[in-house]
Amino acid sequence: MRGQDVCRFHGGATKKSRAAAAQRMAEAELTEQTRRALAVLDVAPVDNPLTALSELAGQVVAWKDALAERVNALERIRFTDDKGAEQLRAEVALYERSMDRCINVLGTIGRLKIDERLAAISEKQADVVIAAIEAALAHAGVIGERAADAKKVAARHLRSVS
Repeated sequence: MRGQDVCRFHGGATKKSRAAAAQRMAEAELTEQTRRALAVLDVAPVDNPLTALSELAGQVVAWKDALAERVNALERIRFTDDKGAEQLRAEVALYERSMDRCINVLGTIGRLKIDERLAAISEKQADVVIAAIEAALAHAGVIGERAADAKKVAARHLRSVS
């Protein structure tokens, strides 16, 4: 039987087995749809989760701000439907959800001390660049005042890159 682990004579015809088979098939279809959707999106793996989380935080805050503008432009945040029941505008519900998302993402960044970690990574990268420049100068026999001038030039170029 389709989606079954057993035949209908050995338990596959039971209601429970048919339900489990239907669930397995639905999950397989959903997995395939997700895989196809991600292939179309050309999703790249996350190389630096700290930076990716910071970028996500920026997007979440921007979305919240955009929704805040929409809510502020509303004349009324509630309306009455055809049956006379009072309803909350969808924009308000979306704005509330966006605030929750901000709390979650920004709270995660705070708990993980992302800013400190990114700063530490940047400092280590700077130390490596400085060590490489000093090693290259020493290897080339550049010492004293000339080495100091070369380091200043390198520093100026690195600042322009950032």
